[in-house]
Amino acid sequence: MPPSRAGVHRVLSAARQARALAPSRFLGVAGVVAISFGALTACSAFSSAGTHAPATKTIAADRQGGWKITVYVTPVERYYGGSPREITGCLTVNCGYRNDDHDLGSYPVGFVRRVKDEGTGLITSGPQAGHYLDWSAGVSDSGYWLDTVARDSYGGALRPFVAAASDTLPRFTKVRVVGCGTNTDGTAVDRHACAVLRAGKWQILDQFTPGLGGSHHIDLYIGDETQPNFENTSPLWITWTGATLVTSPPAR
Repeated sequence: MPPSRAGVHRVLSAARQARALAPSRFLGVAGVVAISFGALTACSAFSSAGTHAPATKTIAADRQGGWKITVYVTPVERYYGGSPREITGCLTVNCGYRNDDHDLGSYPVGFVRRVKDEGTGLITSGPQAGHYLDWSAGVSDSGYWLDTVARDSYGGALRPFVAAASDTLPRFTKVRVVGCGTNTDGTAVDRHACAVLRAGKWQILDQFTPGLGGSHHIDLYIGDETQPNFENTSPLWITWTGATLVTSPPAR
């Protein structure tokens, strides 16, 4: 099988590195979140089932305060403008590095920039509508490819309200958000956004660029964008500090 680009592209981009240090884009303003809060409630039970931790083995949970929480998303083409940019690359994730000059279509320049920031983006126009434009940031294998899913940095499919990234928590660690802390300016967090993120069944399935996430910082994947200018309009685009997590390490 030709070498795959999956597994190296979804790292903390320069833009997201900057956001990790910046004030929150959303400072507790009430708003409508395009997610059913009935399906995601703060009191949802945290599932301990999974292929990595046998049900017969008890794993001690650890409650830790002082965490920073940020989120990441999959950009959606329809929400971006700018002149069209022609993209070339691989038609599949496993096309091989010497077969990466195929025409992948033309997309708004704003969307292309965001794909580079986040590593993947959902195409909504043209013959590739419904597919994902993915980007690899590897040292020797940078480039675009078309895919059927948004992928994490290990090559798996990103799962909304499950996948999370951390520098300090081992892969497959299960995480519950039990306290949302405050916005970076000390104001109260939006209670609906807090309820949604507390209801997530998070697991460390993704990673930052090594060393750039920082200690006590977790990044939560919340799926496709649901509106234009998501970073400035959605109450789910958050940067919280002083949050409390309960973590269950993977079975050994």
